[in-house]
Amino acid sequence: MGHERTGRRLRWTAFAALAAVLAAPLPDAGAAHPHAPVPPAPRELLNYAAIEKPVRAERGMVVSQSEAASAAGARILRAGGNAVDAAVATAFAMAVTLPRAGNIGGDGYMLIHTAGERRTRAIDFRSTAPAAATLERYLDAQGKVAGDKAGYLAAGVPGTVAGLALAHRKHGRLPWADLLQPAIALAAEGIVLSHDEAFALDWGRQRLSLSGPGAAVFLHADGSALRAGERLLQPDLAWSLRQIAEHGEDAFYRGRIAERLAAGMARHGGLITRADLAGYRAIERAALRTTYRGVEVATMPPSSGGGASILEMLNILEHTDLRAQGAGSAAALHAMAEAIKLAWADRGRYAGDPDFATLPTAGVVSKAYAAERAKLISPTRARPAPQAPPGDPWPHESPQTTHFSVVDTDGNAVSATYTLGSDFGAGVMIEGTGFLLGNLVGNFSIEAQAEAARAGEPAPANALLPGRRPVSSMSPTLLLRDGALWMATGSPGGNTIPGTVMQMIVNVVDFGMNIAEATHAPRIHQEMRGGELRVERGLSPDTVRLLEGLGHRVVPGETIGSTQTLMLGAQGVEGAADPRRPGAGAVAE
Repeated sequence: MGHERTGRRLRWTAFAALAAVLAAPLPDAGAAHPHAPVPPAPRELLNYAAIEKPVRAERGMVVSQSEAASAAGARILRAGGNAVDAAVATAFAMAVTLPRAGNIGGDGYMLIHTAGERRTRAIDFRSTAPAAATLERYLDAQGKVAGDKAGYLAAGVPGTVAGLALAHRKHGRLPWADLLQPAIALAAEGIVLSHDEAFALDWGRQRLSLSGPGAAVFLHADGSALRAGERLLQPDLAWSLRQIAEHGEDAFYRGRIAERLAAGMARHGGLITRADLAGYRAIERAALRTTYRGVEVATMPPSSGGGASILEMLNILEHTDLRAQGAGSAAALHAMAEAIKLAWADRGRYAGDPDFATLPTAGVVSKAYAAERAKLISPTRARPAPQAPPGDPWPHESPQTTHFSVVDTDGNAVSATYTLGSDFGAGVMIEGTGFLLGNLVGNFSIEAQAEAARAGEPAPANALLPGRRPVSSMSPTLLLRDGALWMATGSPGGNTIPGTVMQMIVNVVDFGMNIAEATHAPRIHQEMRGGELRVERGLSPDTVRLLEGLGHRVVPGETIGSTQTLMLGAQGVEGAADPRRPGAGAVAE
């Protein structure tokens, strides 16, 4: 990829050859996972066997939670950009169109697959704690944790701009400034709010009122939220985006935006300084990998805790014949729920920032370890879910994180998940910047850290320390066959993310669903604190009764996750935007 001019369009004959490679039979996976993946369902345009149909294109595609942002990314592909260029444009556009999660004031993770090299890299642009962010700053007079969920103290040093800049610097093709033009136009000219977008603003109006600049953008003078059909104008955000377009990441971390951020923090009692911003770095890491029934799975390493959990779940599930049990069966759902429990128990104990602690990640995702863990699963009885320790950060991750996937005509791909933390992050906006800050400090195990300090015990792996990155469930994921991209997926959803991604993979690999069917299939989530098994609508009452008979406490709940998935298939690129979040869209090049 890089800046090489390798051709802007993949000829159909080359695409057909790639499709033939992807469709070739997989080698026998061995005794640990004897069942090769189910062949993908027929993908003829007139395929009446499948109720759900993915969006198809012959070239590239972008799928995200915002159709306008997907369109911005697709426009970049049509202009000759590659997958990274389109991903950068999509991410900046979502900072305008999806203010509850899209951001330049938060953080995230990105996987990049370069087809020419058959190589997958991970970019970690998780926020870091400011230098002044010590435990004592977040304890009130009674020793209770305060200020870590909303307001200026909750903000970590943002990583999104640095992460996108690193991805583009190493792998982009088009000029950086060109990639921000769609977002600048959306911010300056405004977007007409849909009912869902207006509902989100109304739901978050208390948080959005925490700062004057934020309230001025999203609320009326009487404190009510902007309504559906009204135009959301963001001139200060357009200014910030123009600065980034002209001066790159320096504008954000060392230039005029940094000046405004640091001055505003000092005015309002926040902790982020010019030195914190200038010292921030996005990090390229080796992707975390395993195989699942012969398919290679690449995902995010720590500081993501979600990636290792996905791989551990899949390794455990290789010891169960899910295909024979059948999609949506009580037996298959039971096995997945039990695998989630075991992976969560390990994540709570071992996840942390790899730059501050030695983590047993290789052991957690090993096949041998999974074989030991799989022996703990009874096919006839559910194990009690372990109680999460006090101060466990996972339940505080917002379901309003967002994900997008991109593939270009050359088979390069990006899978990216990024967040503000909670809905609308910390709820505060610094004067003249136009963007909300994330509340990522709340993802540290501050309560558990305080209890450990009082007891004279070692701090947890996810303790708050200056410069440290909090662990996250975010886990963009790629599937590859014979080293070539097959599928890109990921999801928002806080602590539901790893299980959601695992179920997408199982639906495609074990049950042979196309990605639209896999996206629409009802999902489960195993809660750890209360022990209940959350299920979406659509499960058979008979299945629910069988799960209850196995000892699960089944609780119907809200929708789980919002996957945005792409697949390379026999007819080119296939995309599926998850309908669980209104406004999502898959847009072809």
